[in-house]
Amino acid sequence: MKTMNLPNEVLDLVNAQANHDSAAFADCFSENAVVFDEGKTHKGKAEIKHWISEANNKYNTIIKPLKYTHCETTGVLLAEISGTFEGSPLILNYNFVFRDGLIQSLKIGG
Repeated sequence: MKTMNLPNEVLDLVNAQANHDSAAFADCFSENAVVFDEGKTHKGKAEIKHWISEANNKYNTIIKPLKYTHCETTGVLLAEISGTFEGSPLILNYNFVFRDGLIQSLKIGG
């Protein structure tokens, strides 16, 4: 497998998801971060933690990074996600905005 140079914020997120650790996942985000996924918006660390906890319980999703590109305060992770959901696995883009070593926003889409 090809080694990919991921920034710590993204690597921490992928590792937290691999362990289905919703607290560690939420800790990758700033206090007022926003996540956009499946047509819904999740605002703030507490809401992000609740969202990922429910998603982990329902889908057992794992993120497999395929490609990462970045430009200053933004990054895009192309990843294969797999789990107990219809259509698994899927290839999705994780569009990040970073601020002060944390994720400020994340938009997940195809």
